[in-house]
Amino acid sequence: MNPKRNPDESIIDSVLHPTDFSDASLTAFYHALRAALMAKSSFTLLHVTTGESGEFMDFPAVRETLERWGLLPKGSPRSAVPELGIRANKVVAKRGNPVAAVLHYLEDHPADLIVLSTGQNEGRVEWLSQSVAKPIARRSGQMTLFIPEGNAGFVSAEDGTLSLKNILIPVAESPEPQSAVAAAARLVTRLNLPSGTFTLVYVGEAKDMPEVRCPEVPGWEWKKTTRTGDVIEGIVDAARDANADLVVMSSDGRNGFLDALRGSHSERVLRDVPAPLLTVPAGSSAEANLKSVGH
Repeated sequence: MNPKRNPDESIIDSVLHPTDFSDASLTAFYHALRAALMAKSSFTLLHVTTGESGEFMDFPAVRETLERWGLLPKGSPRSAVPELGIRANKVVAKRGNPVAAVLHYLEDHPADLIVLSTGQNEGRVEWLSQSVAKPIARRSGQMTLFIPEGNAGFVSAEDGTLSLKNILIPVAESPEPQSAVAAAARLVTRLNLPSGTFTLVYVGEAKDMPEVRCPEVPGWEWKKTTRTGDVIEGIVDAARDANADLVVMSSDGRNGFLDALRGSHSERVLRDVPAPLLTVPAGSSAEANLKSVGH
């Protein structure tokens, strides 16, 4: 992250999209590309081979996608892509362990946002399964956007338009939820989305719900709701009731709220929540930039 970046500019300098060339991964690619366009950042597509060849022609086509979205004229040269403010890069990593490959790449090429498909694919390298994608997020400590298998997400494959009107933000004492609140508000502001609803959900008694600062975002309203019982079931029910297009959660990595999401719980959330899931490290720069949201 560039420490000299103006606080009114994007908090994302680099987007990483690991791909296995599947249909599920293609959906994640559209979200990663849209995020890179929004942030005017670098955009890396990373394919990990496990002995099979990974041809560059198999990578999702950045330029052709931008042409289909109407952002570039048909037949544009490769040099036209950087004119949109993004720097696209395609990398083939020849390592057996996909998690190790991604983390090794991140050591020398830090990313602010990782966009992953969580689909399990027959006949292909099943390294983007839920059991692999989650450890990558925990160990990398970056913002991570999970696109569940079979979910179209909120970015249109045809024209790149957005369908993001309802954002659910689970809150708990630990990890602090302010980073998720700030990230959700900043995302909406940067995407210039005209209207919608942020819903804060707490699983427990209403009197125990942690207080968070909800920044004013023109056209958007803030709501609060509570659930009782199982944490995961409460989040899933709230997401369905809110018709959530996106769930944004603070993550701790070692302790607190997201610990309940490891293993089978993680698979339940990614399988049952009918929306993409964005995890934001607690105490991230999203909160530091909170005051600039909406300005």
